[in-house]
Amino acid sequence: MRSITDPSHFGRWVDSAPSSLQSRSFSQRNASLYFARFIYFSWSNLNVHGALFHIRNKNPFNLEVLVDAWPEYQTVVIRPQKEEMKDDLDYYTNTYHIFTKAPEKLEEVLACPQVINWEQAFQIQGCQESLGKALQKVAASKSVQIDYLRTILFMFEKSTFAASSADEMDLMKLTQVPEVLKNKRKETFQSTFLDVSHAGLVNEHWEWGKNEKSLKYIEHCLQNFAGFGVLNSEGNLISWFLSEQSCEIRMAYTFPKYRGQGHMWQIGGNYVAYCFSKKMPFYVHVSEDKEKHQQMLMSFGFKNALCGWHQWKCTPKKYC
Repeated sequence: MRSITDPSHFGRWVDSAPSSLQSRSFSQRNASLYFARFIYFSWSNLNVHGALFHIRNKNPFNLEVLVDAWPEYQTVVIRPQKEEMKDDLDYYTNTYHIFTKAPEKLEEVLACPQVINWEQAFQIQGCQESLGKALQKVAASKSVQIDYLRTILFMFEKSTFAASSADEMDLMKLTQVPEVLKNKRKETFQSTFLDVSHAGLVNEHWEWGKNEKSLKYIEHCLQNFAGFGVLNSEGNLISWFLSEQSCEIRMAYTFPKYRGQGHMWQIGGNYVAYCFSKKMPFYVHVSEDKEKHQQMLMSFGFKNALCGWHQWKCTPKKYC
C-alpha cells in the first residue's frame, strides 16, 4: 500500500478534490463500480456498504469516499464533505465510517490530517474491533479523549440484493405479527410514515439524543430517509424507528403502555418490505443488556453478526 501520509497518494472520490489530492471524478459510473465491489459484503464492512448505497442514490448527506489506493484499496473512509462539518462539537454530523483490510497500517491513515480532523469532536463507527488499537494510539498522540462503546450487531438473514419470489413469500410470512401479540391489543392501530414533524418526539425519547444537535440530525434523517411508525386510535404516534446515512435502523421506541403488542414487529415488517423493494441493505445494533430486544430480532429473522458494532467518540482535551 502506498503511504497515505503523503496526500497526493490518497484517492478522494469527489468532484471537488483539491489539486493536492489524487482527484477522481465521482460519476454515477464510478460510484456504481465502487459499490459493486461491496455487493458481496461481509459483516465487517456493513456500515460502509450502507453508506455507499446512499452515496449512489443522490447522496443526501453529502458524504465522500476516501481510499488509500484504487482499485486495490486496503482502507475505506466515508465521511461528510468538509463544508458539512462546520460545528466542532457536533458528534452526529462529524461521523466517520471506516473499513480496513490492513489494520496494522491503519495508524498512518488515521494520523493523516487530510483524513481525520482531530481539532474537532467526532465519532468513528465501524464493525471491526481492530480499529480501536490504531485509534487509541493516534488519539493519545493528539491529546484526544476516547469514549468507546461496543454493542451487538444484527443483520437480516436474507440478502436484499438477490431475493427470489420464494424468498419474498417467506419474508411476508416471517414479518406477520404473531397472533399472541395481536390479541393483547385493546384498540385499532394504523401504520404510518414519519416526517420531520415527528423529530421532536423522536429526539425526546432517543437515549443518545435529547439535545439541539441531535434534533437537527434527526430532522435531517427524516427529510431524506424512511421512517416508519404506528398510530393509536386517537392518531397519536406510539411506536417508531427510522434509518440514517449508513442504512442502520436507529432511534426505535415504543411507549411503555403499548409494549408487548407487536407494534415494533409491525413496523419491522413494513420496513423490511421497503428495503427489499429498494434492494437496500439494513442492520441494527442492540446493547448487550437488552436481551428481550435481541430475542425479538432473532425471531424476526436477524442473526448476530459476531464482529459487533463499535463506536469511538473522540473529544479533544480542549473541549473536555
